[in-house]
Amino acid sequence: MNILASLRRLTLARSFLCNQTQSNKFKQFLSSVSASDRDEKPERFNQLNAKPLLDQKIAFQQHIKMRDNYGSSRGGSDRGFRNGGGGYGDRGDRGYGGGRGGGGGGYGGGRGGGYGGGRGSFGGGRGGREGGAAGSRIRNIDWSRENLPPIEKNFYHEHASVTRRDQYEIDQWISSHQVTLEGRGIPRPIFEFNEAPLPGELTQLLYGKFQKPTVIQSISWPIAMSGRDIISIAKTGSGKTLAFMLPAIMHITKQPPRQRGDGASVLVLLPTRELAQQVQEVSVDFCHALGLKMVCLFGGAARGPQARDLDRGVDIIVATPGRLLDFIEGGATTMKRCSYLVLDEADRMLDMGFEPQIKKIVGQIRPDRQTLMFSATWPKEVRSLAAEFQKDAAFLNVGSLELAANHNITQVVDVIEEHNKQQRMMALLNEIMNQAECKTIIFVETKRKADELTRWMRRDGWPTLCIHGDKNQSERDWVMNEFKGGKTPILLATDVAARGIDVDDIKYVINYDYPNNSEDYVHRIGRTGRRDKKGTAYTFFTPQNAAKAKDLLKVLDEAKQNVPQQLRDMANRSYGNSNSRGRWGGNSGGGKRSYGGNDSYGAKRGR
Repeated sequence: MNILASLRRLTLARSFLCNQTQSNKFKQFLSSVSASDRDEKPERFNQLNAKPLLDQKIAFQQHIKMRDNYGSSRGGSDRGFRNGGGGYGDRGDRGYGGGRGGGGGGYGGGRGGGYGGGRGSFGGGRGGREGGAAGSRIRNIDWSRENLPPIEKNFYHEHASVTRRDQYEIDQWISSHQVTLEGRGIPRPIFEFNEAPLPGELTQLLYGKFQKPTVIQSISWPIAMSGRDIISIAKTGSGKTLAFMLPAIMHITKQPPRQRGDGASVLVLLPTRELAQQVQEVSVDFCHALGLKMVCLFGGAARGPQARDLDRGVDIIVATPGRLLDFIEGGATTMKRCSYLVLDEADRMLDMGFEPQIKKIVGQIRPDRQTLMFSATWPKEVRSLAAEFQKDAAFLNVGSLELAANHNITQVVDVIEEHNKQQRMMALLNEIMNQAECKTIIFVETKRKADELTRWMRRDGWPTLCIHGDKNQSERDWVMNEFKGGKTPILLATDVAARGIDVDDIKYVINYDYPNNSEDYVHRIGRTGRRDKKGTAYTFFTPQNAAKAKDLLKVLDEAKQNVPQQLRDMANRSYGNSNSRGRWGGNSGGGKRSYGGNDSYGAKRGR
C-alpha cells in the first residue's frame, strides 16, 4: 500500500466524520449500501454520490488494520517505582499481555520491589528491586539540626474596593454559591482580577483568558496569599488549578533568589500524569510571564529530559509521587528549599495507595511550609492526612455538602442488560455524530475491554481512539492531541483518565460500564459541562449494578434528573448495600462536616 496515499485518504476520512452534512449522508449511505454493492447497485451510488465516502471508509479501515496492534503490551510503568508493576491499574487488568511491570489487578503489579507487590492475575513481568519499599534509601531529616532561612508567606494586602464592599453583598454572594467557610480570620473574597495583589503581567493574562475569577479562586487567593494552609473541597472544572498556582507563583517571588543547586520552592503532587500535564498546561504562561521555570515529572516518559530540567534548576515541580521519589532517591533533586506544598486530588491519591509515598515526600519538606490540600471528597483518610500535614487550616467547600453532580449536565440512565449495551451505544453514537458538536468520551471498566471495543468500533468505521494506564506516554500524548483537536471525536477511556482529562468542549459522556462508586460516577460525567457549558451523560446500568442503585439515585435526585422506575425499584430492593463512602466519610449522607472548632464565615466572624 502506498503509505502517503493511505494517510491522505485517512485525513479525508477524518475530516468528514464530524461534519454534520457529510456525516448525515455517510450514515444514510452505510445503512443501505455495503462494499459488495458497488457493482450491483451503481444507480444507488450515483444517486447518493457516495462512492468517495465508501472509498474513504475502506481506506480508513485498511489504515486501522495496519495500526490495530498499536495498543501497548507494556505493564503500567507510570506507577511502578524502578519499573515495578503498575500502581493504579484499572480494575482487574494489570498488565495483561505481558510487558514490563504489570501483573495483578487493582493496585498490584510486578513481583518484588517498587510499589508493586504480589503476582498479577494476568501475568506481566517482574517488578523492580527485590524487597525494599519505595524511597527506602532516602534518609530522614532531623529538622531541628537544619539551618532554615525564613519563609515569607503572608504578603496579602486587601484592595480598597474589597474593603469598601458591603458585608450584605458578600454574604449574599457566599449564599448563592453554596460556599462553606470555616477557620479564624478568613479574609474577604475578591470579585475581580484587579482586586488580587498580582503584578500587571499576570492580571493582563487573566483578563485575556477569563472574564472573572471562579468562586474557588475568589476565596482561595486571599487565604493562600495570607500564608494560611487550606483544605478545599470542590467539584471538577471549578478553576482550582489557578486557585493554588497563582498564589504559588507569587510565593516564589517573595523568597530569596534561587541559587545553583537549590531545589524548587513549590511542589504540586497529583495522582496521574494526565492531571500533572493539565496543571502544567494551565500554568505555563503565567510562569513564563515572570521568568519562572517549571518541570513536570511523571512515569511512562523518558527520565533523561526530566533529569536535565531538574539539573538546570526549577522553581516549581509538578509531579506524581513515584517519579518524584525516584529522582529524590537518586539525588537528582532536593526538597529542602520547598516551602509551598499542594496535594491535588488528595482523595484519589489515597485511593490509589499513595499514602506511604506522600508521607515519605512530605518528610523531606520543611515543617513550617504552607500546605494546600484539594479534594473532591472528605473521607476519614483525607481528614487524617490533613490533621497530620496542616496547621490552623482554613476549610473551604463550594457546592452542596452532599456528593453532587454538576447541574449543567443532563443525566440519562438506561437500565439495560449487559448483552444489549453494544447495540444501544451504536444507536446513541448515530444520533451524536449527526450533531455539530459531537466530541464524546466513553468510559469502560477495564483496559482489555477498552482495547477490544476500540478495535471493533474502528473496524466498523467509527473514528475512535482509547487511553488507559498501559499506554506509553508518547501514545497517550498523540491520542489526546487527536481528541482535543477534533480529528478523532470519540475517546474510550478507563477510570485512570477520568480525573486527568481537561478538554473544554466534550459534549457527551457515555458510561458503558458503571463505575465502582458514585464518586467515580460524578467525576466521570464531570468531563462534560465544564466552565458553565452544557453537556449530556448517558449511563448503562445493568442488574449486576443493582447494589449501587441507591447511591446513583441520590445523585440523580439531587440534580433533579429524570429517574427510570426500574432504577428506583432496584434502589428500594438494595437494603443498605451502598458502595459509596460518601463525600464526608461513612455512608453518603449529608450534614455538616466536623473539623476543629473554629468559627465559620459570616456572623461569627465579626467583620
